[in-house]
Amino acid sequence: MTIAGSDSGGGAGIQADLRTFAFHCVHGTCAITCVTAQNTLGVTRVDALPLDSISAQIEAVVTDIPVQAVKTGMLLSSEIIRLTAKKLTALGFSNLVVDPVMVSRTGAQLIDDQAIATLKQQLLPIAKIVTPNRYEAQILADIKIHTLEDMQQSAEIIYRLGARAVLVKGGSMPGDLRGVDVYFDGETCTTLRTEMVHTQHTHGTGCTLSSAIAANLALGKPLSLATHLAKNYVTTALKHALAIGKGQGPVGHFYPLLTMPAGM
Repeated sequence: MTIAGSDSGGGAGIQADLRTFAFHCVHGTCAITCVTAQNTLGVTRVDALPLDSISAQIEAVVTDIPVQAVKTGMLLSSEIIRLTAKKLTALGFSNLVVDPVMVSRTGAQLIDDQAIATLKQQLLPIAKIVTPNRYEAQILADIKIHTLEDMQQSAEIIYRLGARAVLVKGGSMPGDLRGVDVYFDGETCTTLRTEMVHTQHTHGTGCTLSSAIAANLALGKPLSLATHLAKNYVTTALKHALAIGKGQGPVGHFYPLLTMPAGM
């Protein structure tokens, strides 16, 4: 299940989440928290859904369909974060992947300071893993991140906020650190590296990664393996990124279909 925002351009948000679930052969459900008007050039409008609508969506799913894993994405406000944390705590989900959508890959803050505080206090402590990008990790750890050692330190600091594991993503890191991630589970700090994919079409990578982790958890994979498999999936999807629109296109979530002969 994904609890996140809708991307009208189809590259990120619940659209990316559901495509990622489908790729992994797990059925995806969703609760939409906000609706964005966006395309490959950017976001022009964001509208939050009423709290009772979000709550009703979650209830409708869990009262009928078994949910093996949950991921959260754009929660937008302190009130939505508080509601989501309350519902997930009451339902007792153990496989919770939190993508703390607070800051874009370019460094623009997307939610206010109160919402960030609520996320730290109420959502992170119930997460199995949290997946901040560089800028989000800087906020959560309250340190500047320029080096691999900084990434490792931030992961350890964020871990102390309550999540059972942390994956600090390096997509915005400079030089050879670009795309290098750091995984910390309280005992082991692991550096995750894959081949560098040179493309400007990276929209939705964070949503896709967290959804792939959730999908692998739903399939019964251990957390460390689920994280490694998810990173490999995103790397391959980046190789098949879609050059659509006039700006930053999305990754190719359904890349096996892109290589099929016409007519199949």
